[in-house]
Amino acid sequence: MDKGLHLYNTLTRKKEVFEPINAPHVGMYVCGPTVYSDVHLGNCRTFISFDLIFRYLKYLEYKVRYVRNITDAGHLEGDRDEGDDKFAKRAKLEQLEPMEIVQKYTLGFHDVLRMFNTLPPSIEPTATGHITEQIEMIKVIIDNGYAYEVDGTIYFDVEKYSAKYNYTILTNRNLEDMLANTRELGGQGDKRGRLDFALWIKAKPETIMRWPSPWGVGFPGWHIECSAMSAKYLGDEFDIHGGGMDLAATHHTNEIAQSEACSHKQPAKYWMHTNMLTVNGTRMSKSAGNGFLPGELFTGDHDLLERGFSPMTVKFFMLQAHYRSTLDFSNEALDASEKGFRRLMNAISLLEKLNPSADSDFEIEPLAKNCVKAMNDDFNSPVVIAELFEAARIINTVYDGKGKISASELTKLKKLMNDFVFDIFGLKDEESSNIELNAVLDMVIDIRKTAKENKDYATSDKIRLGLQSMGIQLKDSKEGTTWTKA
Repeated sequence: MDKGLHLYNTLTRKKEVFEPINAPHVGMYVCGPTVYSDVHLGNCRTFISFDLIFRYLKYLEYKVRYVRNITDAGHLEGDRDEGDDKFAKRAKLEQLEPMEIVQKYTLGFHDVLRMFNTLPPSIEPTATGHITEQIEMIKVIIDNGYAYEVDGTIYFDVEKYSAKYNYTILTNRNLEDMLANTRELGGQGDKRGRLDFALWIKAKPETIMRWPSPWGVGFPGWHIECSAMSAKYLGDEFDIHGGGMDLAATHHTNEIAQSEACSHKQPAKYWMHTNMLTVNGTRMSKSAGNGFLPGELFTGDHDLLERGFSPMTVKFFMLQAHYRSTLDFSNEALDASEKGFRRLMNAISLLEKLNPSADSDFEIEPLAKNCVKAMNDDFNSPVVIAELFEAARIINTVYDGKGKISASELTKLKKLMNDFVFDIFGLKDEESSNIELNAVLDMVIDIRKTAKENKDYATSDKIRLGLQSMGIQLKDSKEGTTWTKA
């Protein structure tokens, strides 16, 4: 069922033809948020990118089961299973129960993604809801000889696994170098090997989130949840596994190891990773003081921001870079994206006002084919946006009376914009959705029209200049008056 789609596979480090295991059904698993704090922009970029992929696969008429987990237990400080549980730490800080923290930040995560107009996944399982599945998977890994118990904690034996499987297949790192560069165990001498990681962790007396297991009371390690939940909902082998590139070296590497140690199968056929965010050329991070929360970006309440930017402006800005490219935030770049987004939305608002002609100066089919070709090339959204701006130019040319378009080509143009701008990109016109503002402006424009008809040009100009000072630009034509944000 070749639909011409090629995607970059981190596993093989090259673009490959997308051939689902059980076409037209597609299984896609994306590592979701760890809900002990507000979702950050790096997470948002990942979920916006995979929303684009989800939408486009559906556009190609694949039947997609999109699974995105919620990590709400077992996440420690650091990837080597050490330190304090982040949920308990946050709960103590905010004087709440751990599951209140989970509920608070899960709701916040969903609120942010709704503002970005992303589709919900098909299934959104939680780690705490799948403790049984994680325990059962750990039991099989132990039975297969790839894990061992030390005083109620279960460790994965990386070196024994590596004797049969390629532990670094995802990153192509050298195992000997990894061992040499890994610090001494220092207080973690229970592990047999430096790279071994915990599948199940014995609970300390003060641990709040704990569950019974065959090895005593404890809680799951971070990595096992994704292996257990992806297998439950997508099977031992599925099509796409995704997440941020920061997850590849440890979390996804360990997921592959756990899954193969359990089922003897490589879990995902295609591994996809989004790239990192930078701010003025510096990697975005809390420690650097340049990390924005989505709310800060929307309001402008951050020292590095000159003003706020709307959710759709931010989403459009993200889509203007390929998901595998570094994305650099700056006030200038966001300003440019806002202008581009408004130009696109303004053009779309004129579509219903175009009067078709008997013949046409434009053919829309080549534009549509170019958009599909770009999306088929590893979801190349920047190239699609360039084609959409060409479509916007055609709309403005026809509206200004400097070109003609036939009814059939106009229908194709409307479909092109609806398919790619709204259905695939998931953008929406924030201005047109403001019904009250539209109604007020329509009334003001009508008052100005009456003033012009009565040759009261002073009132007419006062209205035009007043709206212009508020960022509203009026445009008069033979079809009437329209408005756009300047």
